[in-house]
Parts: sequence; C-alpha cells; structure tokens
Amino acid sequence: MNETANKLIIEARQLIANVGYNGFSYADLAERLGIRKPSIHHHFPSKVDLVVAVVEQQRAFFRAQIETLENGTPDAIGQLLAYVDHWKRCIDDQSASFCLAGVLAVELPGLPPAVGVAVQGHFDDLGKWLERIMTLGIEQGTIQLELEPKTSSQFFQTAVYGAMVMARAYGDSSKFTFIIDAFLTRMRTDTR
Repeated sequence: MNETANKLIIEARQLIANVGYNGFSYADLAERLGIRKPSIHHHFPSKVDLVVAVVEQQRAFFRAQIETLENGTPDAIGQLLAYVDHWKRCIDDQSASFCLAGVLAVELPGLPPAVGVAVQGHFDDLGKWLERIMTLGIEQGTIQLELEPKTSSQFFQTAVYGAMVMARAYGDSSKFTFIIDAFLTRMRTDTR
C-alpha cells in the first residue's frame, strides 16, 4: 500500500470513530489531507472500498496484537488485562475513545453489505479469541465462568462495548474502568 492510501485509511479511521460512516465524505478527506477528491477515488473507487480497507487494516492489527499477546503472555488473565488496559488507555487519552467496529456496528442497518461483512469479521475474530482465553483461564484455574466459554465471551464483549458507550455518553473514562473491573472481578478466581 502506498503512502497516500495509508494516509487516507488513517484519516478515515479517525473520522469514522468520531462521526461514523455517514458523518464523513470524500470532500472531508480531501480537505483534511490537502488533496483532490479524484486522488481519493484513484486509491479507493468508492467509500465502501475505503471503509472496508479501514476495517480490514484494523482487523489485521488486532490479529497481530492477539498473536503477540498469546505468544508473550501465557496466562489468560494477563491477556484479558492487557486487552482491557489497551481500551482504558485509549479511552482515557482519547486516542481511540471507541472501537471503530463498534461505531460501524451501531450503523450497520444502513450500511452497505460489504462493510457489514468486515465489521462482523472483527467481532468474530474478537469472540474466537475471547473464547480461547476463557477456556485457557478455566484450564489454568484463574477464570471461573457461570456459563460456557462461548457464551461468556459474548457477555464479555457486550460488557466491553457497553462500557465504551457509557464512557462516551458521560465523557468519563472512569465509567469504562468501573464496569470492566466489576466484570473481571466476577470472573477471576484470584481477585487481587
């Protein structure tokens, strides 16, 4: 991918996180980057192409981070805490106050199908990883679940994204921390 295409993806990611899919246009991108709209169309013929590229880049980044976590942090709780701490930092310093896929998921009924497929792929990736982590935590004796790992991973995803909504709605990052810490306390066998 060339430098211009990468800059377009970075800017589009920021715009989507702040205003959603329908809140930005190629004119906004052109103005922000000081380029003409035909230059954007050269790299991404349609907005759908651009947004799918943004989501797929985020998915690739997420998968790489997960691989790093799984290889470097053998315990399940450590991996969950690293994931949660990432979002705590992002929400607190406003570098990413909401997950890109989460923003798009809210708009999903009005989005093109290709965007929906990419967004659903993100949640599939996250759910599979969380299920693996919860299974590992049970095996390690560090996680206790009221339900089986697949369902518990979906509850955890819901808690994380719900906590993001609360933090954004109140403009208060401590809402995220409070909700997620309470959820983790219920899951951990050792509540240090």
